[in-house]
Amino acid sequence: MKSSVYSTLDRRHFLRAVTACIALPALDVFADEKVKTVASHSNAAKEGPRNFVAIGAYLGWHQNAFYPKEIGFDYKLPPTLKPIESHRKDFTIFSGLDHRSGNGHNNWSNFLCGQMPGKYSFDQLVADHIGQSSRFASLQLTTGSGENRTGKGAMNFSKENIYLPMMRRPSVLYRQMFITKEDRIRTEYLLKSGKSALDHVVGEAKRLSGDLPASDRAKLEEYFHSLRSLEGRMARQLRTLDNPVKDPGYKLPENDPITPNLQMEASVIMYDLIAIALETGLTRVATLFLDGLGQVFTINGRPLSSGYHGLSHHGNDPAMIRDLILLETAHLECFASFLKVLKGKKGTKGKSLLDDTIILLGTGMGDASRHSNRDLPTLVAGGGFKHRGHHAVNKDSDKLLGDLYITIAQKLGMKVNSFSNSKRNMNEVLS
Repeated sequence: MKSSVYSTLDRRHFLRAVTACIALPALDVFADEKVKTVASHSNAAKEGPRNFVAIGAYLGWHQNAFYPKEIGFDYKLPPTLKPIESHRKDFTIFSGLDHRSGNGHNNWSNFLCGQMPGKYSFDQLVADHIGQSSRFASLQLTTGSGENRTGKGAMNFSKENIYLPMMRRPSVLYRQMFITKEDRIRTEYLLKSGKSALDHVVGEAKRLSGDLPASDRAKLEEYFHSLRSLEGRMARQLRTLDNPVKDPGYKLPENDPITPNLQMEASVIMYDLIAIALETGLTRVATLFLDGLGQVFTINGRPLSSGYHGLSHHGNDPAMIRDLILLETAHLECFASFLKVLKGKKGTKGKSLLDDTIILLGTGMGDASRHSNRDLPTLVAGGGFKHRGHHAVNKDSDKLLGDLYITIAQKLGMKVNSFSNSKRNMNEVLS
């Protein structure tokens, strides 16, 4: 009988409600009250770092130029990491770790999702615990993208396994961070209007849910959670409108460097804006997705021999590997500037902002040339850790990259003992 009732529903009203709900998961998804309780508890760990930043390279990092040959602190810096040599006391390199996930570009999101790509990502787990008191629970940014990725190759997924879109225009991010008085008035109007419309959608969807099959009711309940989360976000934004953060006067370029070949220029700006957002408390969690398409870069006045994606599939050709290393080294030069900026800014309790922030630089692709997602090059910087240089894990061991993530979560004050297929930490390495 349910199917008969379902077939006679007012399809126009149903589609209007469901379409509105489907669009909502593309917005940031925020935790419920239970998570907020955990967040307030975890915030009691005030001695540890307060922030988390993750940087992921879609085409990976060439292992032979990323991993030192030596283990421990007395190692010769590999070519790709040369730009961060002056910070070598502030980071640890990890080799041999992965999530035992499937291979290929379609499984890239294992970087932050663990063994099952597209599942609740680590950055959002952290944001649900420590990000709820900030204006932005988390920031998802990208550079080098031709267009926004929609799930395939994406980096961030909510608790409901819904991908979160990434922002690629620095000017849009800046305007959201530092709104004018006129912007505040307009934003307040839009937020209040949106909340009214949201109430209508919730009421409409709830009225229909009783006549839906059980499977559809379960799906609709997921969207109700998204709606409730969105309401919480809107309420938080309304509360912060009367307490704007002073504009630091950061000089943006006249035009956003959003074309893929301007990836390095965009990365420098995004790193600067992340540093400002952390310093001002606008967010405590941010991610930066370094996309890789067919863009041909010019480095040191010379065009590289192939596009970024082509170089990553080098087939062990020495000339292509040389150009790939040049490109990846340019990425690390941008990263080095980010570390320097954080080191020069003050965090809490007299620490530098770098010591107040755990930075994870890695990838979901171990070897793009072979489409292998094993042995993911990983680097952890800052966070007040006692860094150990190069920590190599035997590839045949049962240690997982998720073990490292559990240590990061615990350092941030979270009571977390598992992540994806990982059930232990690596506190013996990072303390």
